[in-house]
Formats: sequence, C-alpha cells, structure tokens
Amino acid sequence: MPPFSDKTTIDYIRKREKEMRKIIFILITCLTCPMCWAQPWAKKASNAVFTLKTFDANGQLLASSSGFYVGIDGDAMGCFTPFKGASRAVVIDAQGKEWPVLEMTGANEMYDVARFRVSVKKSAPLTIATDSTARGSESWIVPYSVKKVPTCPKGIITQTEKFADGYDYFTTDIPMADAYVGCPLVNADGLVIGLMQPAATQDATRSYAVSAAYVQSLRISGLSINNQSLRQTNIDKAIPDAADEALLSLFMAASMSDSVQYARYLERFVSKHPELPDGYVSQARLCAAASRFDDADSKMRQALKVARQPDEVHYQYAQLIYQHMLSPSGQTYDAWTLDRALDESRQAYQQNPLSVYRQQQAQILFAQQKYEEAYDVYDELIRIDQHNAETFYSAALCKLRAGQQQDWLALLDSAVATFSKPYLKAAAPYLLTRAQALHDAGKYRPAVNSYNEYAELMATGLPADFYYQREQAEFAGHLFQQALDDIRRAAEMTPSEYVYQAEKARVELRVGLTEEAMASARQCISLDASQSDGYLFLGIAQCMNGQKSDGLANLGKAKHLGNEQAQPLIDKYQKP
Repeated sequence: MPPFSDKTTIDYIRKREKEMRKIIFILITCLTCPMCWAQPWAKKASNAVFTLKTFDANGQLLASSSGFYVGIDGDAMGCFTPFKGASRAVVIDAQGKEWPVLEMTGANEMYDVARFRVSVKKSAPLTIATDSTARGSESWIVPYSVKKVPTCPKGIITQTEKFADGYDYFTTDIPMADAYVGCPLVNADGLVIGLMQPAATQDATRSYAVSAAYVQSLRISGLSINNQSLRQTNIDKAIPDAADEALLSLFMAASMSDSVQYARYLERFVSKHPELPDGYVSQARLCAAASRFDDADSKMRQALKVARQPDEVHYQYAQLIYQHMLSPSGQTYDAWTLDRALDESRQAYQQNPLSVYRQQQAQILFAQQKYEEAYDVYDELIRIDQHNAETFYSAALCKLRAGQQQDWLALLDSAVATFSKPYLKAAAPYLLTRAQALHDAGKYRPAVNSYNEYAELMATGLPADFYYQREQAEFAGHLFQQALDDIRRAAEMTPSEYVYQAEKARVELRVGLTEEAMASARQCISLDASQSDGYLFLGIAQCMNGQKSDGLANLGKAKHLGNEQAQPLIDKYQKP
C-alpha cells in the first residue's frame, strides 16, 4: 500500500469514505421508512386513495379525512365520523379530480367505519385480503397523494384482537398521524388488511386499524333506514339490490316525516328498481296527497305497465280513488269517481278472484249508498270464507242504513258470536256497539247485559261517558240502584260536567233521595246557572221535601229558562 503522504492515495480514501456514507444513509432510510416505489403494488395502491370532504346543509365544511376504493363502480370505504350531520360529501382522487358521494352503503358508528359509493365513471380499487394477518407481519400505510407515489410508513403488526364474528383489529408500531386516518393498511402483497383509525392520543407511538374485510361485510338491508348509525347522516342511503329487501325498505321509508326526503327516496327507488310497480304506486299516493292528480294517475298507469301481477295494482288503484272520494278535502278530479274505483276493483277480481278484492267492492258500493248490493257481497263473503266479526259488522251496517233494524241487531249478534267466552279484547268494540244498538231499539235490559260484558272485558280504564251511557239504559230498564251507582261514578270522575250532575239529581229524585237530589241540583246551578235542569230538579226536590215556596220559585226559574216540564209541575204543586 502506498504511503499516506501520497496525495493520490489520500483522495482515493476520501472518495471511498464518501461513497460508504451514502450507502449507509440509503440503507438506514430504507430500513426506517421504505418508499412506495420499492414495492410492486405501490402505484396501484396510491391511485385508490382519496381525500374525503363532508359538508352540512348550508354548504359549510364539516370534516376532511381519507378513504379508498374497493370496487370498480365507486365502492369505497372510510371512517364514519366525517359523515355525521353531513348533507353532502365529495372525494378528491389521486389525479386531483373531484367526485360526489352518491349514497351510503353501510356504517357502524361503534367501530367508526363506513361504506359508500362515489359517482365516478370507473375506479381503480384495492383488493381486500382474504387470509388472516398474523402478529409480526409487515404492513404499510398508504396515505393520500396527488399525482405521485407517496412515502408509505412501514411497520410491524404488534397485536391482533378478534371482534364481530372473527374479524381482526390490528395494532401496529407505526406512529399515527392525522393524515393517515381513513387510509388503507396493506400487507406485503399490496392487499388491504385494515382501515386506519384516529389516534387515541396526540403523540401516539402506535396506530390501529379495523379489518377491511369487516367494513366490506357491511350491507344495506330493508331495515337500514332505521339503522342508528345511518340515521346520523343526511346523505342518501343505498336502495338494497334484492327485490324483497328493497320492498321492505320501501315499506319502512313510508314512515319518513320529511315529505321532500321521502319523495327523493321514491325517485331513487324507481331508478334502482324500475321493474317493481310498488315504487310507482307509492309515488302516486304522494302525488295524490299533494293534489297532483294527473301525476298520480300517470304513476298508477306506469305501475300497471310494469306489473307482473297487475291485479294487485288494480286493487291499489281502486283504493287510491276510493280514499280520494271519501276525503273531506272536497277537491275533485274528473277522472276519479266511485264508478272508476269499482271498475278497477272488478278488474283486479277478474284477474285474481281474491276475497279482499270483493270486500273492497262492497266498501265502494256502500260509499255509493247501494246498501243492498253491498250487503249481498258481504253475505257472499260470509258464506265463502269471511266468517269473522268485521264482515258481519259491515253487513250489519248495510242493513242499518237500509232501515232494517231487526237484521242490523241480528248481524251484530252474529259478529259477537264469532268470539267465544271468556271474551278477548278484540270483541270489545262489537259488544259496545251491540249494547248501544239494543239501547236505541228500546231493549234496555239486554243492552245493560251487553254493557256489562264490555265492562267486564275492559276491567279498568273505563271513561265517565261509559258509565253515563250504561246508566241511561239501566234507568230506562228500571234498574234504579245500578243506575244510581253508575251516574254517581260518572259524576265523581268528572265533577265539572253539568250533564252528569243533572242526571244524578234526576236519579236521586226517582229513588226518593231528596236531600241528595237538592245537593246535586245546586251543583248543577253552580256549574251553569243559564241552564234550566238544575232549577227544575231543585224545585221538585224542595216541593217533595215540604219546601213548596222555594220549590215553586225554582220551578218558575226553570220555566223562565224555557223548560217545558216546569209548568205542569207548577200546576201540580200549587194545588192545595
């Protein structure tokens, strides 16, 4: 080796030292922070990542995060937090282009994850790993970058925990940064294993990711409209792909309180499932409710065009017209008449002879005041397969409106007879109606029996008006003690009701309780001195109690207030 004093040798050594330092620096850099271009999947992975921005109803920015595509049709995933309270969202892809978020396709607030679809022509997705990732495996975070391959921090999976039916929750030794939230965590093959979560602390020395396979498993179902997570965002929710789930979703959507939001939902439903008539029928109902009858009629005709079972649509068409004709709004639409409703219902029955279609025809005939024809249909249904209380009751109403009271009562008995004792509460309205009908027919004691059956069935919670009604039948049937008990209970329940106090005074007079009758009559007068009943009953009670002077004075007040019973009583008690 030449001596060190030789200048050429010294220059050679310095050059080698410089080269070694450069090599060592590169090695250290590669070990501590490898570049994406060092991996074959790097460019594809970076093209899948985007920035997500969400906005409120006023257009103000709510949040900014990251996300990434997992499907070629804009299917993407990210954190759920940015979507809370959002009315609009956009993504800015790796080329710097902005695309709107169309709809939410799944969410779970607990794990802060969301699936959504972006309105992009074609997306370049990452592939989700199907095999589990073991502790100690290498992993990389792929952050968002515009038009260049980003630096991807590398780390080791230090821990895995199982959750939600066997999915992995990862801990890595990569220090977390805000820019990584919502980004993909990939393995050595460039497959996505997780979605990065926000840091638990400001100076986090590790990071966490929830299984991307779990996020991918989230689905929109027919019940998703009521999903507590999805209800926190105002961005449209996806319509399920499967027809049965979509129809369930349509049924649930009908409970939306916001009519604008519901109308928007129906537009999207029809766009997603133009082959299903149910969407058009729902739109027709919404149009009719808004008095847009031409549009409603057009929607129903469209539903008939696409329907594979048009009988159901004819039935719905008839029902829509029938409800419009019975509406108290008074608005008319020349194309919709009860005759048109009946024709649609008959078409439904011709195509599929279901009892429900005949029942609808009977309802329409009843509305047309064709009571005998309506009764004939109900009678037919009873004889075929509708041997139930509702059909008997409907038939009974036809007879009542036709003025055939005996048949009305007999059919009410038949309605009650469809239930066996001890009665279930479903029998209650029929028992009460029969009691009232018997009372009106002057059959007071049978009416009381029916009232008693109703009271026994209901047990508690009977209103004061019920006791008043039963008391009327009891009094007319000369069941005075029962009548007194009931009217006293009604008056106790509603002491400010004038009618109950007056009736109590009348019953007390009938059973000879003059002192009690005077007290009740005075209570009437204190409640309403402009009414005559209080003075009438007070005057009678006083005369019966030997206080003729005061009694006649009060009967005179009753006469002055227009009570026609007062003068004969004055004549009676004025006699010596």
